[in-house]
Amino acid sequence: MESALFTKPEVSAKREEYYQRLHSKGAVPLWDVLADLIPHTPRPSAVPALWRYDEMRPLLLEAGGVITADEAERRVLALENPGLPGSCLITRSLYAGLQLIMPHEIAPTHRHTMSALRFVLEGTGAYTAVDGERTIMHPGDFILTPSWTYHDHGAMDEPVVWLDGLDIGLVNLFDSSFAEPYPATSDGTRLQPVSRPAGDAPVRYGHNLMPVDYTPRHPASPVFNYPYSRGREVLEQLYRNGPLDPKHGIKMQYVNPATGGYPMPTIAAFLQLLPAGFDGAPYRATDATVFCAMEGHGTTLAGTETLTWGPRDVFTVPSWVPVSHRASSEAVLFSYSDRAAQKALGVWREDSAL
Repeated sequence: MESALFTKPEVSAKREEYYQRLHSKGAVPLWDVLADLIPHTPRPSAVPALWRYDEMRPLLLEAGGVITADEAERRVLALENPGLPGSCLITRSLYAGLQLIMPHEIAPTHRHTMSALRFVLEGTGAYTAVDGERTIMHPGDFILTPSWTYHDHGAMDEPVVWLDGLDIGLVNLFDSSFAEPYPATSDGTRLQPVSRPAGDAPVRYGHNLMPVDYTPRHPASPVFNYPYSRGREVLEQLYRNGPLDPKHGIKMQYVNPATGGYPMPTIAAFLQLLPAGFDGAPYRATDATVFCAMEGHGTTLAGTETLTWGPRDVFTVPSWVPVSHRASSEAVLFSYSDRAAQKALGVWREDSAL
């Protein structure tokens, strides 16, 4: 085992008196804190954690009778990591929450500098609208609301629940958070008009074709709904064609079709298939990851913690913690992380030789 690069010098009475005088001037001796500022390996405050959907769902439905969507702006139960109390974050950089839309209810239009994703867990017939275009939500769909795009949600005849993921920790780190509601319309609602037909974005950008004069309006993907049915078919075909990755099974990443890069500048997202009986090799990376089991049952070993999951359960693995997945039945995991931001900054790192 390698020794730490930086060690904290011993503190003598003379040094302590000197440090106190420095503190009184708003200064700190770097050598006294260097080992904490630049550790030998990542030391995340977040811890492995799991939220069982069967336990969270009754509480979420109860919220439907406690507060209206209009009062709440968004009726969401935030999933707070036990290692980050008071932060409302699931990892240091990312937020996760379970959002509920009740039948015939509308979550009003707003926009914010945070980039957001939705991963639909249950219910059909709801919509998300992004900058004037609506898309119908189905279980397993991965939906984007890029930074500073107006968006709203509405449901039809049944409750709809999805997992929200936002880069709140990153944006707030930069003190660059802005939000604003959509201006009230003549009928008194805050609802953006529909200006493009449903399905316009996938037709224009989702078939390996792009308009000849395409100019990006923002750095996120121009396609904002990635249907689960297509992703599931891809995983199944690749599984039949083999081989399996010993760590990930069959794992694909969602991409921006205009660039081939990540769907949003800060957030990467993935979909993976674990065949029944799969026993994955350990792996670690610097992007703390949020997982949601769409199908199947299994366990994930995160460091020394064993997380046993089933359909629609959410769990997280902190940065640089070794992780391995085991599937007791065929399973599909959706996941997202800040890998896009880390790669853009040149700080992402992985380790497969555990």
